[in-house]
Amino acid sequence: MSRARITLYSTLIVGLIAGAAVYNALFSVTPRPVVPLTEPIDRILIEKSARRMTVYRDGTALRSYEVRLGFAPEGDKVRQGDGRTPEGVFRIDRRNAASRFHLSLGIDYPQPEHVVRAAAGGYSPGGDIFIHGQPSGVEGMRWIDRDWTAGCIAVPNAVMDELWRITPIGTIVEIRP
Repeated sequence: MSRARITLYSTLIVGLIAGAAVYNALFSVTPRPVVPLTEPIDRILIEKSARRMTVYRDGTALRSYEVRLGFAPEGDKVRQGDGRTPEGVFRIDRRNAASRFHLSLGIDYPQPEHVVRAAAGGYSPGGDIFIHGQPSGVEGMRWIDRDWTAGCIAVPNAVMDELWRITPIGTIVEIRP
């Protein structure tokens, strides 16, 4: 092989190695270790349009999570079976360790104004709105990539484990459109 050809191949190899190093530096994501949250939170903000839940303590955002909503999430929940996730300010009012959806934190919906509106319309406002994990008994289930609940807020089971540890009864839950 000629010296010119060896020089050309060497230059190409060095260029490829340098290019790969630059690509890795610019586009690779090195996972940062996630430190588990251990102290109680005092507020949960759910932004339906962004499919995002953010947890707060003393006004400081601590972590955000991806969520799934009711199967027809646009608009406020009106009646049982509409597939909508309610909007407004609520509180965590119960905990269910025996949930069909891994673990669950109950939200105090319906509130009096929802009951009055539903009664005036002659229908049920619905109820049993929870922040919960994925269906129990389905080992290794992947994250469902669409809205699927009956009006609840779903998170992956690992996220639900963390929320279970840090969310006391009385935590404020704001659900925005």
